[in-house]
Amino acid sequence: MNRNLDENIKNIIDSIKKSKNVFLASHINPDGDNLGSMLGLAIAIKNIGKNVFVLKSDIIPNDFTFLPGIDLIKEYDDNLGNIDLFITLDCSDKERLGDNKKLIENSNRVANIDHHLSNTNFGDINIVDPAASATAEIVYYIIKDMEIELTQDIALNLYTAINTDTGSFKYDNVTSKTHRIVADLLDTGFDKNLVNINLYESMSFTRMKLFIKSLTTLETFNNSKIAVIMVTQDMLKETGATLEDAEGIVSFIKKLSTVEGACLLKEIEKNNIKISLRTKKYLDASEICGKFDGGGHKRAAGCTIYKTIEESKKMIVQSIYEAMQV
Repeated sequence: MNRNLDENIKNIIDSIKKSKNVFLASHINPDGDNLGSMLGLAIAIKNIGKNVFVLKSDIIPNDFTFLPGIDLIKEYDDNLGNIDLFITLDCSDKERLGDNKKLIENSNRVANIDHHLSNTNFGDINIVDPAASATAEIVYYIIKDMEIELTQDIALNLYTAINTDTGSFKYDNVTSKTHRIVADLLDTGFDKNLVNINLYESMSFTRMKLFIKSLTTLETFNNSKIAVIMVTQDMLKETGATLEDAEGIVSFIKKLSTVEGACLLKEIEKNNIKISLRTKKYLDASEICGKFDGGGHKRAAGCTIYKTIEESKKMIVQSIYEAMQV
């Protein structure tokens, strides 16, 4: 880490030590990194005697209910007490906090911990490291610098966060530092099969039906360099699935040998289409999604287009195609 990050880590550690009530929150549409980072840090701070409140921003996917401390996540209540320190994790801007963004104005101090390049530095303390493979890498260093014991529960949460945000260690964002952190986490002796089985080997029949149904919509463009697949509301009704069950579909079609950009379009409602984009070698997914006010990382990003699913497909395919011509 650079000198500024080191200084900001010292600042957040000092703020944690001085605070009685510490609140943590992360972005809407929860994923492995935001949940694992949030819970890992929450357990660590709780273990040094602080009052810790982990705030719910959205519905928690069933895939992650195995995480230690998941029961700590609650809706915000005005009776919880003063917000001495509000820590946001894996959240590039305050709008991504959902309803919890209102707490920023009511907090004595806000600490923003993230690894997105697009982070708006909205905190009083900003620990933003785009070189980190996951926000959990930053959380790991904070916990180590605080000299808090790295328990199995903390390690399992941080491992899940890093595992999921690196595509099981396949993405370009993985570094030797990532593996050294993971080695230290594994040395605690937690059961890594909990991650493997719950996240990668527990597909429900409902999810499999949706997976199969969605594959009938698969289309390729530009000499099969672009692959697009759709999940509509009609598919959800036919299979009994939810949008949560679409997890993993876009990564699957990215495996096609010719594909550089893989895109999943999820129909939230008629004119509200959520886009998930994955790239393989040279396309910048974050840059493409940024054209639609979205963002993320070079190899994985998302956005929302407020058009019909067919119109949205044309728009995102055109944007991917144009990026390929540069």
